Amino acid sequence: MNTQETGAIAVFGGTGQQGGAVVDALLARGARVRALVRSPDSDRAQALATRGVELSAVRIDDPATTVAALKAVDAFYFMTPEANSLEEVEEEVRVGAALVDAAAAARVPHVVFNSVFGADRETGVPHHDSKHRIEEYLELSGLRATMVRPTAFMENFATVMAPSVEDGTIVLRLPLPDDIALKMISIKDIGQVAASILLGTADVPGGAVEVIGDELTGSRIAAAFGAHAGLPARYEALPLSVLGNDLDKAMFRQFAEASEYPSDLAAVRAIEPSTRDLAEWIRSTGWTAPTDLVRS
Repeated sequence: MNTQETGAIAVFGGTGQQGGAVVDALLARGARVRALVRSPDSDRAQALATRGVELSAVRIDDPATTVAALKAVDAFYFMTPEANSLEEVEEEVRVGAALVDAAAAARVPHVVFNSVFGADRETGVPHHDSKHRIEEYLELSGLRATMVRPTAFMENFATVMAPSVEDGTIVLRLPLPDDIALKMISIKDIGQVAASILLGTADVPGGAVEVIGDELTGSRIAAAFGAHAGLPARYEALPLSVLGNDLDKAMFRQFAEASEYPSDLAAVRAIEPSTRDLAEWIRSTGWTAPTDLVRS
């Protein structure tokens, strides 16, 4: 599909991390992008505009604005605001349903929903089950739809799950047993996969793909960072009690349970061959070991 000769690709969530990665990938491939935004004057929206992205102001409580923004587009990518509390779960579902209704009213040819790994079943994780409900609603809409289901983000190893260096050793600590392999993907690669689907350059059998770039136990993750830094490495499993809230505890339980389900890394690379494993992500991001913490 040559989007420059036909319609635009609409993106809702383009000012966020995952939606922004989709915009990046689409622009890199020469696609016309229309970002559906709530605040066109915001710094993030204006940053998109300076790159040639068309901005369309939408209000979820005014369906006509979203329907108008979706007229004559070739495809529509959307993700819903991540729920950080049980109260926000219902709001996430409401937003998702409103976007599906608008896409149906605008007769969008193809909708791609950025969901989450395991959303084809109820998991007991509130902010994952919300996406399960949106997927069900989308399937009932009659629209041609593809579900993109990412796993844990590799980028978390640069922030909340970052390894430390202690007495010359890379140390990684996670609330995950060491016999459990964590499924993971880079946010940039989520964007690449979604762009390939939106532009019609890849087929997704069954209408859904679990987006996984690598699957490693804690010890192997630590070893990957150690190999890059040229340092010994070890992994220490933590109890779930170290997590600050019930949503995070439920999510890490789901990470552990997800290891019981087979991963198809080849299916992801069939869609986007450039999808990176963890070692490639570490190299490509220029990750460097943090300052050594010398224990007394």
